[in-house]
Formats: sequence, structure tokens, C-alpha cells
Amino acid sequence: MKIQGQIVDIPNQRTYKGEITIQDGKIASVKEKEHDVEHYILPGFVDGHIHIESSMLVPSEFAKLAVTHGTVATVSDPHEIANVLGVKGVEFMIENGKQTPFKFNFGAPSCVPATSFESAGAVVDSNDIKRLMENPDIKYLAEMMNYPGVLFDDPDVLEKIAWAKQNNKPVDGHAPGLRGDDVTKYISEGISTDHECFSYEEALEKLQKGMKVIIREGSAAKNFEALIDLLSEHYENMMFCSDDKHPDDLMISHINALCARAIERGMDIYKVLQVACINPVKHYNLDVGLLNVGDAADCIVVEDLKNFKPLQTYINGELVFDKGLTLIKDVAFENLNNFNTNKKNVSDFRFESSTEKIRAIECLDGELVTNEIITDASIEDGNLVSNTETDVLKMTVVNRYKDQKPAIAFIRNFGLKEGAIASSVGHDSHNIIAVGVDDEAICKAVNAIIEVKGGICASNKLKESTVALPVAGIMSDKDGETIGREYAELDKMAKQMGCTLNAPYMSLSFMALLVIPSLKLSDKGLFDGKEFKFTSLEAN
Repeated sequence: MKIQGQIVDIPNQRTYKGEITIQDGKIASVKEKEHDVEHYILPGFVDGHIHIESSMLVPSEFAKLAVTHGTVATVSDPHEIANVLGVKGVEFMIENGKQTPFKFNFGAPSCVPATSFESAGAVVDSNDIKRLMENPDIKYLAEMMNYPGVLFDDPDVLEKIAWAKQNNKPVDGHAPGLRGDDVTKYISEGISTDHECFSYEEALEKLQKGMKVIIREGSAAKNFEALIDLLSEHYENMMFCSDDKHPDDLMISHINALCARAIERGMDIYKVLQVACINPVKHYNLDVGLLNVGDAADCIVVEDLKNFKPLQTYINGELVFDKGLTLIKDVAFENLNNFNTNKKNVSDFRFESSTEKIRAIECLDGELVTNEIITDASIEDGNLVSNTETDVLKMTVVNRYKDQKPAIAFIRNFGLKEGAIASSVGHDSHNIIAVGVDDEAICKAVNAIIEVKGGICASNKLKESTVALPVAGIMSDKDGETIGREYAELDKMAKQMGCTLNAPYMSLSFMALLVIPSLKLSDKGLFDGKEFKFTSLEAN
């Protein structure tokens, strides 16, 4: 098979008319050749860090959408399903992904559970990490979120890192805001990347100290604008990633959109494409072709080098996307789950108090970090309640693995004026998380999730809409386009109920992510991410 076009030679920074010959799934030759074809041929895009589960799709369905945007591979952390099902969940992701041509490169989740301050469905200990690291299907040790454990030489943490080093596999980082001597120590333990930088200065320091910085632009966390100006000088040590991308967003674009935005800012095409195509392959030692003779024939044909609209995507020489159509076939799979809690009563969400001030979470649109604020309490019949006028709403996290009293907090910036929204996608332990205007609405939304054993829900007095996620309570068993449409409808409903956030459900899911400051909520209580300990809701 031969493909003609303008061949983009990224390492040598040149583009020329040529022809690529593919034989037995590999590139047999790359030759300069005159022709009249105007489109461009380049290596496929690679997402440098993503949780496939956050797309609410199993890997085989994720692949169908990703290839439409020219993505041929991902560096995938199966951390989410591991928190629900442990190593069994990791194995499910690997085996399901193997049924497609798409190149999923899974890591071993390093922090399951993420902290001891929440209830997860499983534990992945250092012995599990040893076995995973010896598995050739595992390419790296996934994000080391327990940076306090690294800084204070926690033996279990260091043992996990040691198993990665012994198997010559990279160690991914996760250290939002870590600076100075602390980040120096963190890097010295062999941690090589970070996708959590949210300021130019933080990213620059990490780059200067030898770390690779991954520019994240997901459905909720968006750091492209803050970090992109570093690319021109530091392109050899940067990558692009989504981290968490919801299905409606994945239907629209992927890494190709970040390339287009960088080019629009006047950045050098070859530097941008090195970040998007080459650096992840080199850093993680991926079996992904880069248009060299002898490489796997992983390449894309795009309309131009401005918008990067794919016309065709090839993986191992197989045409997997052609002129608007995904050619990846359906894969049969079993719906694994771990969901064991009974429906709740409205009284379960009462918080008896006479306090005048409360400590509340301030959600920041487009960020995973939050602020801690002190605000006036609203009390009715001795119960702390939501106040829609000040946009301080009650929030809950409900343990989904066993019956336990719901944890209660308050949050600002969701903006709901009616009803409640809820989800069993609650990073990292994936308990049920909900926010609403009153206890009745919260209870109704939580019970809707319990009834289907996992999903996302929007509920008000007139309507209740739920998208079931029967695979581990975090993924659908439907195709990407279907779940994308259903999710978009829920997103629309949440905004019609008053939510002002760009991605309500993605933002909600991160309000239980304790490893990112400042204030979050686990099923065990309100948590101060800076001090790394529980704190009181009552602020008097």
C-alpha cells in the first residue's frame, strides 16, 4: 500500500512531497516524489496522560472516537477503575483495549486508594505494583499523587518507585503547586513528569530542574493558556494531554485541537508536532511509529497544518478512520462493578448545627484546585441548608461500597437555582457525590444513582434524568456517540437548572479529590488539602 502527500518530517524540520510504502503493518520506504496531492502526512497524535474512564467509555469505544481526531495512542492511567476494582479493573482495561488496533499504553496505578482519608473499593499495594511492573503490557508507574509520602520517605511509596526503576519504566508525577526544595526532593526520587502545573512559574521551575511538563487541557482542568508560552523554548521536554475528557468533548476534538491553538498563536509547526507526536513515544518508550523506515505504520493524513482535520488514520498500517467514518469494530465485554449501598432517606442529609459561620469550598471553573472560604451559615429547624441567593449549596459524598452516614459540606460557584446533580464518578475513590438546593433534591439525585448502581443524574421537581454507568459505576456499556449525546443532554439540563460552570459534572467529580488543595470532601468528612488533614465544617 502506498500513501502520497506532503510528508511532515518533524525531526529534520522539513515538509516535502513524497510517498510512503506500507508493507506488513510497517513503513517499508519513505521517498520524495512529485505529485499533485495537497494533503499532509504526519505521525499520529499521542495523549501524554489520560484516564480513559473519565470519557465514560470502555477503551474499545474510546478508540472509535479518538481515531477520528488523528490520535493513535494514549498514555493511560487506569487509576479510576483500580480504585473500584483493584488489579482486576486494570486487567479489564488492558484486555478490552487489546481487542482494537488502537495503542493504549497503560500504567500501574501508584496510589490506590489515593489517601487513607477516603473509602475506596480496592487496594493496590507494593506487591501488586511489583507484579504489574513485570507485566510487559504495563509501560510505566502512573502518577505518584502521594507527594507527601515521597517527601517524607514513606517506605511503601519508595518501594513502588523502586519496582518501576528495577523494570526500567518511567515514573509519572502529580504535584500541584510543589516548589522549591520540596519539588527538588520529589524529582530526585526519579519522578519524571508532571501534568498538574497551573502556573507558568511553577512549570518553568520544574522544567529547569529536569522534569518534563505535560500541558493539560481537559473537560474541567484547563492549563493550556497558562503554560503554552513555554513551548517555544522547552518543546523538547513537553507533551500535551487531556487527563480527563468527557464524551461530548471527545466527540468534538482531542490533541489535534491543541496543535491548532498553538499554531494560531504563531508557534513553530515542528516544535508543536514534536510535543504532540514524538515526545510521549520517546519518553515512555512506546511501540508507536514516527514515520521512519521500519517503524509501525502509525500515521495520519490531515487536510492542512492549521486545523489538523484528519482525513485518514492508520495504525499498524490498518486504516481505522476514513473520511468521517470510524472503522474500528465493536468489542463484547462483561460489565464489572462494585456497588453496595442502600437508598438514603432525606433525614440522612441533615447537619444539626447552631453555628453562625461555615467553612465552604469555592469551586474554580476550569481548575482542580479550590479555595477555602468562610461564609454565613443558613439554618432551618436546626439544620444547615443551602442558600441559593448567596450560591452556597449543600454538597454530599456518600460511600458506595457500604452503608455509611453521608458526609456533608457546602460549596460555592455551582449556581444551581433548583434541584440537584449527582454522580458516582467522584475522584479518586468514586463514591457518590452530589450538590443541590435542598436535602430533598439531593436525596432524590443520590437515590437515582444508587438505583442504577452507578451513573450521573440531574433532578428537579419536574424531571429526573439519569445516564447509567454500569461498568464499575464509572463507564457506559454503550457506544461513544450515544453516551456523548446523553451526557450532553444532562450537561444542558444542569445548566438550565442554573449551573454556571463550563463542565458541571467534571467539576463536581473533582470536589472529592483530596490530593489537590485547598478544601475537598471525602465520604469521611471535610478535608484540608494543604494541611493534609480533616477540618471542621463549622467555622466558629
